[in-house]
Amino acid sequence: MASGLLAGCSSGSSESESTPESADSYTASMEPMGPVTFDGPPEGWVALLPSYADMGMALDAGQTLGIQLPYRYATEFYEELPGVEYDPDAVTTLYQDGVDKELFYEMDADVHFMEPNQLRNWYDWDDRDIREVKENIGPFFGNFIRRRSDDWHDYPYYSLYGAFEKIAQVFDREQRYQQFASFHEEFLTNLQERLPETTPEAALLYPADKTPETFYPYQLYDGGVGKKHWRDLRLRDAFEGTDVGHYSGNTSLKVDFETLLDIDPDVLLVRGQVEKDQATFEETIVDSLRNNPVASELTAVQNDVVYRGGYLDQGPIINPFQTEAAAQRIYSDEFSEETVFDRQRVADIITGST
Repeated sequence: MASGLLAGCSSGSSESESTPESADSYTASMEPMGPVTFDGPPEGWVALLPSYADMGMALDAGQTLGIQLPYRYATEFYEELPGVEYDPDAVTTLYQDGVDKELFYEMDADVHFMEPNQLRNWYDWDDRDIREVKENIGPFFGNFIRRRSDDWHDYPYYSLYGAFEKIAQVFDREQRYQQFASFHEEFLTNLQERLPETTPEAALLYPADKTPETFYPYQLYDGGVGKKHWRDLRLRDAFEGTDVGHYSGNTSLKVDFETLLDIDPDVLLVRGQVEKDQATFEETIVDSLRNNPVASELTAVQNDVVYRGGYLDQGPIINPFQTEAAAQRIYSDEFSEETVFDRQRVADIITGST
């Protein structure tokens, strides 16, 4: 089998959904893999991270066979889209004290939406492991787009929609990609027209402790899909112009309350809270800040503008939901609990009803 040569259409779809836009073989190309040839849309596929799993869902190409960590995948948003279904019981958890190569044989996917360097750098796979999966099961196709700060990522990155277009090419569903791109452009235009001229300074943080007294700091404008919704809301980065570094797996890089008080952001955004409901977040994070003699002096704490930082990974479906939720919190006077985009329109694009 040639590299990336696949066959078939998604099972369980209607005739109009499963018919490819072209009958001949075709090639899609993405760094760092290069060109991969397909003889039809993949029947079964697996995404390591939710950004790519969400892209497959957006294209109505079925759902991923596995995911790194299910709790980091915001599938609850699919429940708001009429006609869009997701079965969590049919998805393999890939991370189990590492990612076992045998899981790839069990899933037997036609294509793996992840880049090999993630497996090499995160899970100690070697070139032989990569070659074995590629030759015996199916090719890799992906680019780590969550952030742009890893030393090993010395080749081009993609924006959310840049990567989404590549995945649409794999599934031969570029028309559906174009519909999503149009929706996304209109959504952002309508949203940003209503933003205030001066937006707040925000500090994006990840707790370094269970009851946090130190945090890992993130920069908002260094690129990466994981912070797209905050940039789209035009928040100003509280760490810009300071000597605070950017966290990218280096656990020695932390900020304490004294450093935060010197910067004194308007808003605190705390990542890593997706498993908690609002009451638990208030109890474990917000109350601990209120009860700390230094943290309680922070403007964001005194004004009660400490929010959850959202999911680390997002695709074309999850992103507008995250952006809407963030707008309702950050700009509550303007958006409050308003629904900022049309769920039915998104559902219609996914299901091909437009």
